[in-house]
Amino acid sequence: MAIPKEINRVDPPRHGDERVQLDAWLDFHRSTLLIKCAGLNAHQLKMRAAEPSSLTLLGLVRHMADSERYWFRRQFAAAPVTAIYWDNDGDFMAVDEADVDADFATYAAEVQAARVTTADRSLDEKFISTRGTTMDLRWVYLHMIEEYARHNGHADILRERIDGTTGV
Repeated sequence: MAIPKEINRVDPPRHGDERVQLDAWLDFHRSTLLIKCAGLNAHQLKMRAAEPSSLTLLGLVRHMADSERYWFRRQFAAAPVTAIYWDNDGDFMAVDEADVDADFATYAAEVQAARVTTADRSLDEKFISTRGTTMDLRWVYLHMIEEYARHNGHADILRERIDGTTGV
């Protein structure tokens, strides 16, 4: 399985530079999503555990891979890359035939690409989104932290319904 057996989640610093804090909080939430998936098999990762919702842990991983790509590379860096899974609902729902290892590898690659894209870039650096809105990198970081926090809440519920694991 592509999920690391040991996920080293580091608590964000209690004080310090804004960029260090934003990177740390984003990594904290990235690790939290992986922790919620750790130890599960492919069937469990694809399980729709909170019916009638079609949401799955693997669907969340796929969605966050696309979110990483969309906000950091497609929007901020204006890279000519397309969505990976997104087709209005495929990132959440089209998991029945999904290759779990490939999806986790894709997620890891998108996280790394986001890090490379933002390395040494100012949080004040502005860009114009595809919708014509002027934004800065700081906003992208804050949005991604919010996106992970919301979906990690979903992951809490899914994981508890799958095998009773709570916390973390």
